Amino acid sequence: MLLIVLAYLGGVLTIVSPCILPVLPFVFARADQPFAKSGLPLLAGMALTFALVASLAAVGGGWVVAANEYGRWLALGLVAVFALTLLWPGLSERLTRPLVAAGSRLSERAQGTDGGARPGASLLLGVATGLLWAPCAGPILGLILTGAALQGANTTSSLLLLAYAAGAATSMAAALLLGGKVFAALKRMLGAGEWVRRGLGAAMLAGVGAIALGLDTGVLAQVSTASTGGLEQRLVDRLSGRPEGGAMAMQAGPAMMATVDRGEGSGSAMMAAGGAMRMAGGPSRAALPDEGLAPALDGATDWLNSTPLTAEQLRGKVVLVDFWTYSCINCLRTLPYVKAWAEKYRDQGLVVVGVHAPEFAFERKLSNVEKAIKDLGISYPVAVDNGYKIWRAFNNQYWPAHYFIDAQGRIRHHHFGEGGYAESERVIQQLLQEAGSKQVDQGLIDVQAKGVQQPADMAAVRSHETYLGYERAEQFAATPAAVHNQATAYATPERLPLNAWGLSGQWTVGPESATLDGANGRITYRFQARDLHLVLGPGSDGKPVRFKVLIDGKAPGASRGMDVAADGSGSVTEQRLYQLVRQDGGAAERTFSIEFLDPGISAYAFTFG
Repeated sequence: MLLIVLAYLGGVLTIVSPCILPVLPFVFARADQPFAKSGLPLLAGMALTFALVASLAAVGGGWVVAANEYGRWLALGLVAVFALTLLWPGLSERLTRPLVAAGSRLSERAQGTDGGARPGASLLLGVATGLLWAPCAGPILGLILTGAALQGANTTSSLLLLAYAAGAATSMAAALLLGGKVFAALKRMLGAGEWVRRGLGAAMLAGVGAIALGLDTGVLAQVSTASTGGLEQRLVDRLSGRPEGGAMAMQAGPAMMATVDRGEGSGSAMMAAGGAMRMAGGPSRAALPDEGLAPALDGATDWLNSTPLTAEQLRGKVVLVDFWTYSCINCLRTLPYVKAWAEKYRDQGLVVVGVHAPEFAFERKLSNVEKAIKDLGISYPVAVDNGYKIWRAFNNQYWPAHYFIDAQGRIRHHHFGEGGYAESERVIQQLLQEAGSKQVDQGLIDVQAKGVQQPADMAAVRSHETYLGYERAEQFAATPAAVHNQATAYATPERLPLNAWGLSGQWTVGPESATLDGANGRITYRFQARDLHLVLGPGSDGKPVRFKVLIDGKAPGASRGMDVAADGSGSVTEQRLYQLVRQDGGAAERTFSIEFLDPGISAYAFTFG
């Protein structure tokens, strides 16, 4: 019930989002009609159609996306015709004359003897609006859509989408009722009603043009990210009861909240959606509550560095379960501490178990995980959770996430994200003492991480994780607007605002990455942070892809990342996170660009530190 309320409130917030602007004229075009017979059917048609199409698109695959594209163009035509009838009443008479002659009785019943509103026509306009409406993908809508994609077709996902649409319809209904009063007042003025009607027709045509040009999901979506995203995230945090304070984490959701109950049963499905960076932490050392029986580590598709570990084998041991994925920058910066704890306390009864839950498709490939574990020097057991069964059992939501389990098999503490290392180590020491260990070293480890694993300078960071695939992309500034799953030539403006990015050259934008179809393609990003990373992978042939990095149009020099030479040159040889910039002398606002000299590169996500 809480999630339905959250979805509904998220929909209500859309009224203050610029992405609603293109469809508002469609709604206000019925402002002079009785609400019950005109506005209500329109909003109902819009909400039901949006919920249906979004549900199918989340679970139905590419054929639904293609069918919806045809439906959108048909709806654009329908709405454009309706707008023209508002501009020129004579056109309306010509269009309706054959229909009136063929079905006068049905028309009289639908319209009424007073020539009033026709609910059927309003419902049809609402269906068209529902096909056209593309709300900005803020944290709440990201939560709903990725939850639907993960869990498949089910009643819960459809109800959440319907609740979101109903919330939007509620706020628009309030605006419509207010607009109706304004419209009625204007009609009482000499000749004003006709001009208002024509003005609405012109506004509707403008809305059709905005949607046809992709402005509703391009420019307006960028504006909306700043205006409502933070408010939605605070609403998610408040209603989900997540603690504030602590360290940076990569949020695997907000889809994860779709079925989280924090009980001892199975929980939500897993996917990064929205991929938002957020603050999260755990309780203080003085409070180690009993958070319930730890789930078994059943369901892993493979085990590395160990045979499968059962709950019986781990009973009597203190266990640290670390959820991670090898391209996650937050996980990489946490790993030196986890490895140090595993080594220091192994002989005193601590067992560290890494649970590798992939974010991107290439992280499901076992050979990639094996290589990453070897390169990162991980020697403790790792459960490969490609099916997310362990993730769901723990009701997890974040990378990295640490769960501290006592010798009786009960969760006593958890921590999400980076930081809190001293507190976490004190928890380990306390649990080992409770388990009967007599000589627990009370000192704290001193980690001096280097390279990509060096702690972030978060005080100076103003740029946050940005995905390049269309499912979670934000702030895309290239023209044209992103075309899904189709090779397209893009161009990026010379000047970009902070956190805007774009593609140049021939690219195919897929659900989780952008792939270069020819040589000499470029990605540009305006950022502010000490470090800039980009998750990259070569083409299907595995051949290295050469690149050239520039910062403000110049070679990086001393500001190069560990995967780049001073002149900006480098190559992508495997699917992983690449550190491309480490600014020398502070985290100034800069323009980053990377040009790929060979085709086939796939770019997934920017991260910063």
